[in-house]
Amino acid sequence: MAQQKKAPMQTGWVGWIYFGGALLLALGGLQIIAGLVGIFRNDFYVATTNSLLAFNYTTWGWIYLILGIVVMLTGIGIWTGQTWARIVAIFLAVLSITGHTAFITAYPLWSIIAIVLCGFIIYALALHGDETKVT
Repeated sequence: MAQQKKAPMQTGWVGWIYFGGALLLALGGLQIIAGLVGIFRNDFYVATTNSLLAFNYTTWGWIYLILGIVVMLTGIGIWTGQTWARIVAIFLAVLSITGHTAFITAYPLWSIIAIVLCGFIIYALALHGDETKVT
């Protein structure tokens, strides 16, 4: 008879994982809003000469819209204890930090909030993400 692998014991840190999943949903929602604004009102963001943006705001809008949808789906995966979602979430949070760093001259407050949220997501998932695994 095959021996079943025992799920890791849940500690108080599991709350951080669910919090990270909730932050992914919030971050995905923010990115969807930023993407829609970039697509439909690209004159909303202030362009400066010291910008790191390699694309125009409409292109960034599409990137943020697609990324926001993927981030929200990953947040749902985190809540259901999927290992793939934990790996994807850390990668997406790092990618999001990079994108918001490039976007910081256009809308600094929004970018700083998103960067901080990403930092919390990475911290929560990297520390005890295996405690929510489904057996």
